[in-house]
Amino acid sequence: MRMQAVVMLSLVGGLTMASVEVSVAGASAPSEALASVAELRLSLKDAMEAALGNNPTVKLYKERIEAAKAVMNTQLGAMLPNLSNTVRQSRQTYFLGTVGLSPFVTQPFSIFDARVNASQNLFSLSLMDRWRASREALHASEWEAEVTKFDTMAEVGMLYTEVLRAEAVVKAKEANVSLFGELTAMVRSRRGGGMGTGLDTARAESQLENERQHLAMARAEVERFKLNLLNTLGVGYDAKLTLTDDLKKSVPGIPSTQDATTLALSSRAEVKAQQQRIKSADLALRSTTNERLPSLVAQGDYGLIGNRMHNTAETYNMALMLSVPIFDGGQREGRISESRSLAQQEVFKMAVIHNRVRMEVQEAVVTLASAQDQVEIAKRGLESAMLEQELARERFTVLSAASNLELTNALFSLARARDNAIEAVYRLNASRIHLARAMGELEKL
Repeated sequence: MRMQAVVMLSLVGGLTMASVEVSVAGASAPSEALASVAELRLSLKDAMEAALGNNPTVKLYKERIEAAKAVMNTQLGAMLPNLSNTVRQSRQTYFLGTVGLSPFVTQPFSIFDARVNASQNLFSLSLMDRWRASREALHASEWEAEVTKFDTMAEVGMLYTEVLRAEAVVKAKEANVSLFGELTAMVRSRRGGGMGTGLDTARAESQLENERQHLAMARAEVERFKLNLLNTLGVGYDAKLTLTDDLKKSVPGIPSTQDATTLALSSRAEVKAQQQRIKSADLALRSTTNERLPSLVAQGDYGLIGNRMHNTAETYNMALMLSVPIFDGGQREGRISESRSLAQQEVFKMAVIHNRVRMEVQEAVVTLASAQDQVEIAKRGLESAMLEQELARERFTVLSAASNLELTNALFSLARARDNAIEAVYRLNASRIHLARAMGELEKL
């Protein structure tokens, strides 16, 4: 039993994850330095944070925020004073009529005209609502960027977990190779003493080579998952990646489906982004509808006019213009109908998002609870397989005429139990990430 406990601890200790410290010479790991380091030591949290500064998709949505700000400033500018300046020096003549059959024009003369022109929208509900709609669209873009941020964090978390699972598989395969190597040595020794057959030796050697092949494949899988993780992090592929966190063996306090759903609907970035889209669409509809109302604009100019720059007189012009829409061929009504349909579409999209959030939360809670049970079952199965292996080894050692078939089957059972334990722990950690994403609490990981 002491040997069994030692083997158990060594196996469980082999199911490792990762911790994140980005070692940069003389720096505190800013995102710009990630691409230049030769070695990365990453925890799960730091890997997620590192991706936010380097992932191209995250950068794309940040630029969309800047574009939305520009649109809002454009709409705001339509309500602010519009100033312009013109300076003109011309040389011209005027046609005065016809004398006889010949046209008569004035002598050429010069005109100098310099003035400042100004206009200001004094009253336009349509412009004000259009600006408010662009402001809500900006908030929607900000929440869309948050959605992309959480999606990227979840992707990094899953890749991080897959690397840890692959590393655990490598350690399990190494343990299998060691056990089958011991079995092969025992069979060869028994055959040398006249207690074994060539068939037993060939079977043991074949199984050993089979485990070695599985080990080589597992090592390749580790490198492949690391490359995927480096790609998502936006880091150079030549970086040496070391994960420092551990796979969780249990997740205490699984929330109820109702509590998790309520929290998700109040905190998910997708829900908040859609709320802003609905507000923006409503304001856009109101802006189009308010085009039916009169608008008031003040215009004016002031300047100097004369025949030379040094010989001018002051001149000005001031006006108030009231514009009353009457009929535009039905174009305005068409835009109103289009805006009303777009606003209704956003409401339907909110219902779709609510349904998806509820589904994701319920699925994540059920999967996490199931994964927790699978971990316990796999643990008991591993203990039974280890006991079977010990008994089969003892029987094979004591009974001189015994075949190695029982011990081989026991070793296969142990290898399968190890794989089941690794897979169960991986599912537990993956389900933990899925639930955190579904509830909008990835940052708490």
